[in-house]
Amino acid sequence: MNERYSRQILFKSIGRDGQEKLLASRVLLVGCGALGASHAEMLARAGVGFLRIVDRDFVEFTNLQRQTLFSESDATERLPKAIAARARIGEINSEIDVEAVVADVNHSNVESLLKDCDLVIDGTDNFQIRYLLNDACVKNAVTWIYGAAVSSYGTTMTIIPGKTPCLRCIFDEMPDAGSSPTCDTAGVIMPIIATVSATQVAEALKMLTGNFGDLHGSLMQFDVWANDRQRIKLGAPNPDCKACGQRVFEFLDAETQEFSAVMCGRDAVQIAPPRSTLIDLEGLAAKLEPLGDVKRNEYLVRFLSNGHEMTIFADGRAIVKGTDDISTARSLYSRFVGS
Repeated sequence: MNERYSRQILFKSIGRDGQEKLLASRVLLVGCGALGASHAEMLARAGVGFLRIVDRDFVEFTNLQRQTLFSESDATERLPKAIAARARIGEINSEIDVEAVVADVNHSNVESLLKDCDLVIDGTDNFQIRYLLNDACVKNAVTWIYGAAVSSYGTTMTIIPGKTPCLRCIFDEMPDAGSSPTCDTAGVIMPIIATVSATQVAEALKMLTGNFGDLHGSLMQFDVWANDRQRIKLGAPNPDCKACGQRVFEFLDAETQEFSAVMCGRDAVQIAPPRSTLIDLEGLAAKLEPLGDVKRNEYLVRFLSNGHEMTIFADGRAIVKGTDDISTARSLYSRFVGS
């Protein structure tokens, strides 16, 4: 084992044995925005041997204030976040393996994404995916670490299926759309990102090195502007919980899933095809060029027409900016991409 990790090995709770466990560990990171980018960098520097980074979005200049893995060139090139993260991590630690997945996590792929991983860390920005993650992790007995941050406030909880309450034990019903603040409506400052991510990654390092007795065992809440920190101690799982008590995984049920979704605060809608597909981006770009301004890289096509911007990915997904109306976005998708 090289001296790269020597200072971490000196930390007695990790040591050489713990470092070897980290190098053999596999972690799924869902979302590579502010929290996810911070998770990825800390885990890569710690020597976690395999990271699977899944994100549906691309880098924009508004991300650079808080999303630490990305650069101005990534935003200019509109690189998918997972791809840009993999490239940057390769410069930080070339000894670990990083798998970049440009995809929307949904009921059809979530279980396959976590299948061979020891741990899942939440870096998402919406409750729909968090409840989906909760269902998948509880069903498959995979530990996951919930985290959220907006404005100056953040929260996190470590969920060990069968041992701790799951997300639905604590928050039985998903909040209504638009009822919670987002980074695009309430803003966000970097210190809360760092605080929540550091807590999540510390929990991950404890579990991956076998230090389960040191887990905080609570729902932790922080407000770095109000100088407030709270810990709500967790009890046992709720036997009446739909997910871990009744084993009803309604967020994994394909019949309840919407393939179009408003992206809160961004004046944008994501459209996803109901079936797995693969788009010829070069051919699509050629088809669209007579109709508007088109730019393309190997991962996506960007198309500007009549005040709307469409970013189309190879998996058939599109992010339509300039509207928060799903029917309008679907119409544009059908018109320019196809049904």
